[in-house]
Amino acid sequence: MPFQNLLKKIANALDKRQIPYMIIGGQAVLVYGEPRLTRDIDVTLGVGVEERERVMSAISHIKLKFLTDDIESFVKKTMVLPALDEKSGVRVDFIFSFTPYERQAIERAKHIKFGRITVRFASPEDVVIHKVLAARPRDIEDIKSILLKNPNCDKKYIVKWLKEFDHSLSKNFSKTFLNIIKEIR
Repeated sequence: MPFQNLLKKIANALDKRQIPYMIIGGQAVLVYGEPRLTRDIDVTLGVGVEERERVMSAISHIKLKFLTDDIESFVKKTMVLPALDEKSGVRVDFIFSFTPYERQAIERAKHIKFGRITVRFASPEDVVIHKVLAARPRDIEDIKSILLKNPNCDKKYIVKWLKEFDHSLSKNFSKTFLNIIKEIR
């Protein structure tokens, strides 16, 4: 239960400071796909690095330890503020965002109840998009499990955004996704 309790604390601290967010990565896969081992929590924030102090306030409130000494430089370079829950050993990466895609994904996030606290998880479609962009072997397996467990996923939405990323990053993410769909049929 350390993950669930920590997710509730994160959600509560961010909500109190009116910081939009969504949980992505392995924790979101646990909601939509096959259970698997994950050792961290990835939180995409609906704010840019200029809101670093407000985010740091939330992190301090839940008593997480910052994992970098030079927070300002690290965040500017990576767009990530890593922290650790020393009690459970769970790492939490707070990812600053600013793109239209990330803002829309946060608006689409699903509100999932854990007791009296609601935690916002990226939609299954947006988890798939994040996983296609990462494209590690574990991510490909996660995509398959999400698609198999959520057959009504909006594949047109996924392809639309992947084509946007194809164009802006000169990649072929949409082809990767379409190949995964062919594999699981």
